[in-house]
Amino acid sequence: MSDLAKLPVTIVTGFLGAGKTTLITHLMQNPGGRRLAVVVNEFGDVGVDGEILRGCAIPDCPAENIVELANGCICCTVADDFIPTIEALMALDPRPDHILIETSGLALPKPLLKAFEWPAIRARVTVDGVIALADAEAVAAGRFAPDVAAVDAQRLADDSLDHETPLSEVFEDQIACADIVLLTKPDLAGPEGVARARDLIAAEAPRVLPVVEVAEGAVDPRIILGLGAAAESDLDARPSHHDTPHDHDHEDFESVVVDLPELADAADLVAAIERLAKSHNILRVKGHASVAGKPMRLLVQAVGARVRHQFDRLWASDEARRGRLVVIAEHDDLRPEEIRAALTDLAPQPAE
Repeated sequence: MSDLAKLPVTIVTGFLGAGKTTLITHLMQNPGGRRLAVVVNEFGDVGVDGEILRGCAIPDCPAENIVELANGCICCTVADDFIPTIEALMALDPRPDHILIETSGLALPKPLLKAFEWPAIRARVTVDGVIALADAEAVAAGRFAPDVAAVDAQRLADDSLDHETPLSEVFEDQIACADIVLLTKPDLAGPEGVARARDLIAAEAPRVLPVVEVAEGAVDPRIILGLGAAAESDLDARPSHHDTPHDHDHEDFESVVVDLPELADAADLVAAIERLAKSHNILRVKGHASVAGKPMRLLVQAVGARVRHQFDRLWASDEARRGRLVVIAEHDDLRPEEIRAALTDLAPQPAE
């Protein structure tokens, strides 16, 4: 089967909170004439991203074309989840013209690319491109792009030193595997920050990559869909820190699900998340909450201490008004009971 007859798939990767769901929401609403299907890979037990995307479903990407994989990292559950999901989407009538895969913020893209070599799908699907989203402000601060030369010098002095954190390796692998990088939230980084971010990405990339600034996920689909990269056939050009028989695991990261009581004030929850981000090094928080006296559900998304929240829809008449958050942190910083206590002691107090 020729590449032109294969179903194109775009892998959307990027660090936690880089804006993947926002980008895919924009593509769903601006598909460029394509009938889309979406695979969402969650890290944690609650399908927040999938629920957000299903709320944006349109005829060109109906709700039944949006599939969640919540049983762990997509690149670690290939046989159990990924292959059957792709086969099911290809069997839809009408068949999608293009599949978008939103990886979890912790997923390494290369093991996922290798999955497209599986006999069940390799003749029928091609990876049109790998899109890496990078938070301009975070990259400009150097959080995920360490000075490789300095680290190498330290290693020469002491073989026991290793200053590349798991987060930096995830970021570097995503950049190394990408066909194009979208630099998100450029307004927060400012012109100087964007310039620094571009320099750091160029230093990490194994080849020259186009870098496009994107605000609120608004990008012309012609820029990122229809690349024809056939990335599954180009693995050698996409080096990884984890090109070993034991590709990668997620023991460095953990998540906790927090059921929230109804809140007295959204500001209390925002303040609690900000405090947790500083005291427990929380990486990501996402989910929803109920605020007393408000008819709409509060959608909450946080990257570190930067919290965004908005009322996104009315509560259904048969729906319990309760909130739920997924909190992600590095293994050593995640203390579930402390996190739950900090987030659940926010209920409205009864009137005296």
